[in-house]
Amino acid sequence: MGQREWDESDVRVRPNKRGSRPRTKDRPSHEDAVVGRIVTVDRGRYTAVLDEDTPQERVVIAARARELRRTPVVPGDFVGLVGDVSGRPDTLARLIRIEERSTVLRRSADDTDPVERVVVANADQLVIVVAAANPEPRTGFIDRALVAAYDAGIEPLLLVTKADLRDPAALLANYRLLPLTVVVSRTAEEPAEGAQAEDGASARLDDEAVDRLRAQLEGHVTVLLGHSGVGKSTMVNALTGADRATGGVNAVTGRGRHTSSSALALRLADAPPGSWIIDTPGIRSFGLAHVDPDRILHAFADLEPGIEACERGCRHDAAAVGCGLDAWVAGGHAGDAGPARLTSLRRLLGAGPREEAQDEKELGV
Repeated sequence: MGQREWDESDVRVRPNKRGSRPRTKDRPSHEDAVVGRIVTVDRGRYTAVLDEDTPQERVVIAARARELRRTPVVPGDFVGLVGDVSGRPDTLARLIRIEERSTVLRRSADDTDPVERVVVANADQLVIVVAAANPEPRTGFIDRALVAAYDAGIEPLLLVTKADLRDPAALLANYRLLPLTVVVSRTAEEPAEGAQAEDGASARLDDEAVDRLRAQLEGHVTVLLGHSGVGKSTMVNALTGADRATGGVNAVTGRGRHTSSSALALRLADAPPGSWIIDTPGIRSFGLAHVDPDRILHAFADLEPGIEACERGCRHDAAAVGCGLDAWVAGGHAGDAGPARLTSLRRLLGAGPREEAQDEKELGV
């Protein structure tokens, strides 16, 4: 019996469990990608506006490419899209990259959580929304939001709602010496037909306050941030003509009920191009683990000059000996609210687990 002749047909190749094609780290450049603005995110689907403010403007639904699955995509992001970007019903584009962000608003679950959570991107204003009462305003939350805004390079504003329920003068005294724009909104006495207040009573917003806030928002991308029940979605509806769900305040806990489950970018009605409002779900914690303690002081412009008298290496916290902030406040340079402001600053500088809850308990007005 002669020796068998072998050829390539006799070779059996075991299939690769991870796929038959070799993987490469090289990815296509997608130079043909079109750029859109993300307006909302819902269960792995991303809604984007393309060709904004042109006759070709359209809304496109996209799925994120595999290589971006660990990268957060949030309302306000500009993204590159490929595939079917026609915006026709039942079509799906592919989101292949996130364009460079001008600003990023972040938070953490608490002050020790190392994981940053991106709230929104590319906003240039932050409206901090609190109610004068029902639910009670918390200066600890306002101070945290101010720190996050200054750290992100975003201009903060303060909106106080439900001022007809309580005079907000005591609350606003804490921020009198800050370069902070404040808008106070009262509930109008005559309800508009079909309007519903967030405490369950028929009412409508003060037109003058709505107009003043609108003037501040025109030409800007603004994110609204606040606890549930403070009137955030009601104000968004008044400014945009949208129909965001509104809710009341729990009579037992004094906390607002969650009505918005996801952040949503909406156009400001009758405003110049580029005027957007991003409404966010009501939050119950706003950690600052991602903020360097040295930058926290920038949110306390009424106290910051006092550190010039500090010795090198002073940490400015409650344990600091000879801290210049004590003399600054004692001298009245931070006004009548100086002691409370210094307490708030030091609580943030020495923050520990669940300390935000303590902020709200001790600094509520």
